[in-house]
Amino acid sequence: MNSESQVRSPQHNLAILFDFENLAIGFEKNPKLEFDVNRILERMVEKGKILVKVAYADWSRYSKYKQALHEAAIELIEIPRRAMTGKNSADIHLCVDAMDLCYAKEHIGTFVIVSGDSDFSPLVSKLKENGKHVIGLSMKNIASDLLVANCDEFIFYEDLDGVVVIPPRVDRRIPKGKREAFRLLFDSIAALLRENQEVLWSSMVKDTMKRKRPSFSESAYGYRTFSDLLEDAEKLGFITLRKNPRSGTYVVVGFTKDLQ
Repeated sequence: MNSESQVRSPQHNLAILFDFENLAIGFEKNPKLEFDVNRILERMVEKGKILVKVAYADWSRYSKYKQALHEAAIELIEIPRRAMTGKNSADIHLCVDAMDLCYAKEHIGTFVIVSGDSDFSPLVSKLKENGKHVIGLSMKNIASDLLVANCDEFIFYEDLDGVVVIPPRVDRRIPKGKREAFRLLFDSIAALLRENQEVLWSSMVKDTMKRKRPSFSESAYGYRTFSDLLEDAEKLGFITLRKNPRSGTYVVVGFTKDLQ
């Protein structure tokens, strides 16, 4: 059953766990790719609210990445490599923390495992067994087929910028002082359409805009309510709206097909 309350379900609370050594290996094997943690976070924020961001590694080996991760407010867990055992302690620590979050934080419904290592397949299975949605993320050259097949969804780093739904261009129809708000609105609608959301409730659109830009407020652009912003976008011919007959709230049908 589709209802506006579903947009706030636990599945839309995310924990992102980085097996950073595996990720770094992928970049070393493909020097044409540049590491940009914000690309990952911007895609994940389209899926829900990120509550946990943790990266595991022997950071003495990956110090050049630390500043970007700190700036993205990602917690760095120091796991020195044990040369004698050859075991990757970071992998073990990630698994323990994931299961602790699974059992202790019921409000977290989606786990994002940033790794291509097949060793995480049992963890993925256990998380799914406990009703969690699991997204895998890695590069194509290091992603294990077993891990890819076991996740509910798998995203390749190379495809993070792949846009299926192209938002309309912000043009002269929009007053200059409101273009920033319209650009954020269009990007958020496009993101939700890309995620195959069946019903785009107005609250869902606004929540996505707030996750993308926490400082967003429609009043800063001269709108009394968020509905006023949506109505303006429809009047200008960018989107199509309908009202839910029960609640009277707006639903975004999509972008107007005859946009030039």
